[in-house]
Amino acid sequence: MKISVVIPVYNESKSLPELFSEIVHILEREKSAFEIIAVNDASRDNSWEVLKKFASSDVRIKAINFRSNYGQTSAMSAGIKNATGDVIVPIDSDLENDPADIPKLLKKMREGYSVVSGWRKDRWGDNAFTRKLPSVCANWLISHISGVYLHDYGCTLKAYERDIIAEVELYGEMHRFIPAYAVWKGGKVAEIPVNYRPRKYGESSYGMSRIFRVIPDLVLLKFFIKYMNRPIHFFGGLGFISFALGLLSGVTAIGLKIFGLRDFVQTPLLLFSALFIIVGVQLVVMGLLAEMIMRTYYESQDKTAYSIKEKVNL
Repeated sequence: MKISVVIPVYNESKSLPELFSEIVHILEREKSAFEIIAVNDASRDNSWEVLKKFASSDVRIKAINFRSNYGQTSAMSAGIKNATGDVIVPIDSDLENDPADIPKLLKKMREGYSVVSGWRKDRWGDNAFTRKLPSVCANWLISHISGVYLHDYGCTLKAYERDIIAEVELYGEMHRFIPAYAVWKGGKVAEIPVNYRPRKYGESSYGMSRIFRVIPDLVLLKFFIKYMNRPIHFFGGLGFISFALGLLSGVTAIGLKIFGLRDFVQTPLLLFSALFIIVGVQLVVMGLLAEMIMRTYYESQDKTAYSIKEKVNL
C-alpha cells in the first residue's frame, strides 16, 4: 500500500524542515512506500525555495508551485490529482497536525473504512467561548446538514481511499466536506482522536470571515448529495409551493371582494398572488433547465449517475 501525503503550503518556510523530517521518519518506520506532495499556494516567504531544496535531495518529495494564491482547497486538489498512492493523507504545514498520528489513521482504514478523519479532541481548551463554542456549533451544523456526524470537520489530517477521493472535484472550501462526499459515493467514514499541537511559527490565517465562505458551500453540498441527479425535484418542489401560495393569495383576495370585506386595492394579496405565481413558474423552468444540464454533464463525458464497487462474472 503506497501512501501519498499531501501538504498545502502558505507562508510556512520555518515549519517545513521539521515537518518533512517527522513525516519521513514516521513513514520509513512503517516500512510502506510513500511520497510527499507539497503544494505552494504562492507563498510570500521563501517556502518555495525550501520545497525545491528538499525535493532535490529526496525524490520521494514532490513540489508544486502555484502562479497565484488560490486557497487551501485548490492546493489540496492539485496535490490529490498528482498523487499516485493507494491512500491519500492531507496534513497541515504549520505543525499543528502530528505526523505520528498517520499510522493510527492507516490502522483504522484496514478495518474497512474509506475515510478516517482526525478529531482534535483537546483543541481550544483555553478558549471555550471564543473558539471552541463556534467550532462545536459549526461541526454540529455541518453534521446535521450532511448526515455524516463528525466532531471535527475542520481537521485537515485525514486518510482517504484513493478510489473515493479521486472522483471528488474540490472548489471553494469543499475540502472539509470530503467525508460527506465519501458517504454519498457509498464509502464508510470513521473518526479517531488525534494529537493537536499549538502553532510554533507565524500566525493563523483562519478568521471569522471563513464562516461566510463555508456556509454557501454547505448549501451546495446539501444540494449535490440529495438533488444532484434529480434537480427538478428541488426546483420543481419549490416552484409548486410558490405556485400554490400564489393561487391561495388570489382566491383569498377574490373571496374578500365577493363578500364585501376588502376591495382589491385595500389588500396586497393580489400582488402576492402574481409574485408567487411568477416565481413558481420560473422555478419549474429552472428545474427543467437544470435537468438538461445534468443530463448533458453525464452524457457528454460518458459519466454515470452510479458508482460500481465490484463485479462478478462480468
